[in-house]
Amino acid sequence: MTETESIAYDVVVLGAGPVGENVADRTRAAGLSTAIVESELVGGECSYWACMPSKALLRPVIARADARRLPGLDQAVQGPLDAPAVLARRDAYTSHWKDDGQVRWVEGIGADLYRGQGRLAGPRTVTVTGADGAVRTLTARHAVAVCTGTRALLPDLPGLADVKPWTSREATSARSVPGRLIVVGGGVVATEMATVWQALGSQVTVLVRGKGLLPRMEPFAGELVAEALADAGADIRTGTSVESVTRENGTVVAVTAAGDRVEGDEILFATGRVPHTDDIGLDTVGLESGSWLPVDDSLRVTGTDWLYAVGDVNHRALLTHQGKYQARIAGAAIAARAAGDPARAEPWGPHTATADHHAVPQVVFTDPEAAAVGLSLAEAEQAGHRVRAVDVEFSSVAGAGLYGDGYKGRARMVVDLEDEILRGVTFVGPGVGELIHSATVAVAGQVPISRLWHAVPSYPTISEVWLRLLEDYRG
Repeated sequence: MTETESIAYDVVVLGAGPVGENVADRTRAAGLSTAIVESELVGGECSYWACMPSKALLRPVIARADARRLPGLDQAVQGPLDAPAVLARRDAYTSHWKDDGQVRWVEGIGADLYRGQGRLAGPRTVTVTGADGAVRTLTARHAVAVCTGTRALLPDLPGLADVKPWTSREATSARSVPGRLIVVGGGVVATEMATVWQALGSQVTVLVRGKGLLPRMEPFAGELVAEALADAGADIRTGTSVESVTRENGTVVAVTAAGDRVEGDEILFATGRVPHTDDIGLDTVGLESGSWLPVDDSLRVTGTDWLYAVGDVNHRALLTHQGKYQARIAGAAIAARAAGDPARAEPWGPHTATADHHAVPQVVFTDPEAAAVGLSLAEAEQAGHRVRAVDVEFSSVAGAGLYGDGYKGRARMVVDLEDEILRGVTFVGPGVGELIHSATVAVAGQVPISRLWHAVPSYPTISEVWLRLLEDYRG
């Protein structure tokens, strides 16, 4: 092992995924010298094993489903999807798991890229161990930002490693379609991957420990998605936990707590995420290795004045777009403090990630899509708000019927009865992913109901659901 001299920067970023890239972009824009360290591919989980490949796989599935709702087109799309073509398009969107373009982007903003395993080695110090064993030491005058994300959580089942289960990585990068796929879990990864592989030709069985799918959204979201998956041919089993898994002559056998045997060619565990912080030297700065990193609203780690944790590692909102939002806030806060100005702590200010608490949007790209922002009804009530839920079926909206025959979906807005603002909005239905930003603006902007009444939706669009919601609220 060879160690070089220490190299000083204003900011050192651990992790070159979308979050780390955005921190570096903001600190470089502020004129701060910045190093970014990556142990795998520049572009991170989102670019190669999550957002981009999963949505590339899902898009043909959703497009075919939409086409089947339209007379004159439905008969033309009754055949199977061309799985090799779908997988090839997925490969193109991951740049065939090569990061040349992302590297050029990092170079273009003027940041220095270091490849290797980055570890904290005391306050404001990071060592980078390259593939050749050489060690470089980087020091940060102002800040180190941990942006290392998460990895899949696998349950503690005997012999699971011998089964070689899929995680989200294998599910989004598989080279062929399994004949039978067992999906364990009921969240976003589970429902999206069940949608993909069922449509591509797998016989999918979904084993859900809880009462239903998408448990963090309004109950009707999971119900409508489960109904659609079942209609597509998937077997959805709720209240089912897996007690053991084996692979027998190539076949995966999952045994449930009830003693049922479920067989498949592959098994996907989509049962949660854990922070990717177990080998980054947290113990050298008094923190617990493998832990989530609590932060203030400027994304600075509690108890420090130099360490930031941005994106999934802080466990505030495990979503790429929210991590990038945090990165913009953290970059601005780092720049302000480097210039000797205190980062402003007021809500909704340039140095405060207020949206993490009040206006986190998410889209689940199933068929139908499920999209939500802010608080669900149960969450709003638990938080002590006096609220009312207003529900509308999309069948009341002309634009939904024009979008596709038999359009089925529901919308809910959660109204704060004291302030008459929206605490949360949920849409479920085809194409609603493109509708959620209007709700995000309303929730983040705390737009009063009285003003929303004057935001006139164009006719005949699906957005006219807003008028139906407001009419139902006003009576």
